[in-house]
Amino acid sequence: MKKSITLLHVLEHLITKEDVQEILQDHEYKDTARKLSVPILLRFLVMAATHEWKSFRHAADVATAHGLPSVHYSSLSKKAGHVPYAIFKDLFAKALSRCNRRIRRSIRFPKELLLIDSTTITVGESRLPWAPYRGKRSGVKLHVALLEASEMPYKVRETTGLGHDSPMMKEFLDPKFILVADRAYFQIKRIDTFVKPETKQPFVIRLKMNVALHRKKSLRRWSPVDSNITGDFTCQLGTPQSRSTSRHRVVEFKDLRGKIMRVVTNLYDIDAEMIASMYQARWAIEVFFSLDKAAFEHTNPVWYNRECCI
Repeated sequence: MKKSITLLHVLEHLITKEDVQEILQDHEYKDTARKLSVPILLRFLVMAATHEWKSFRHAADVATAHGLPSVHYSSLSKKAGHVPYAIFKDLFAKALSRCNRRIRRSIRFPKELLLIDSTTITVGESRLPWAPYRGKRSGVKLHVALLEASEMPYKVRETTGLGHDSPMMKEFLDPKFILVADRAYFQIKRIDTFVKPETKQPFVIRLKMNVALHRKKSLRRWSPVDSNITGDFTCQLGTPQSRSTSRHRVVEFKDLRGKIMRVVTNLYDIDAEMIASMYQARWAIEVFFSLDKAAFEHTNPVWYNRECCI
């Protein structure tokens, strides 16, 4: 059953209801059915092909066990015979066109990840006198929100090199995405705000290891044999002088080097392994900054070698 639900989830990402309606309009087909519409029939046919169901009667008998609505087999037969073959041919072509890297990445997580980080570019103090940095250097800092699925910037904000990362997070808040950020963006008051009903901002943020954990309570979970998760619990964060008003979920895991990482999140309906994968996906923004640096060195080698250090 779990595999079937996953397959239907993938299908919804490949072909949306809007895609189906567009193709139906192209073929001038009016879908008047309320219960057994073309999108539902498509789901039946995909599951029938996957599980090699023998007949329409068989499909009707096992439909509900595979996440499909209850439909009489005669209705399935009539609907399948009524919808032109050319419509399903175009739907198949649409699905193939969507089988690319961006779509594969987007279906890994319940929402698209928005990766947040910053990078500092420094030059000689005479070039940017309005942006003093350190010593005889000037600098600007680029605060970037990167879409994990497409690896493209979603928003970019700039400050002087001495600008702090944490205050800039408010520029990137968007409930459509799961915000993934390093420990520089962690604030107790901020995550308390994220869990309020009027905000509802999904997030996965790394914790500093010295953050106090108050009244830990482990979450019941099934752990795979090869899991890298070392802890999954809820608690209040901080000391008595500054402690979160809400309990938050904390996931501890080992990275590829065996180092313990600790993240806080307000996502409770997905397993801890996926939470860890979300934070590990943050490496994409580090790669993004590294590639930008390499491109800058290549296009401006003289200026870079003399005055620039990223």
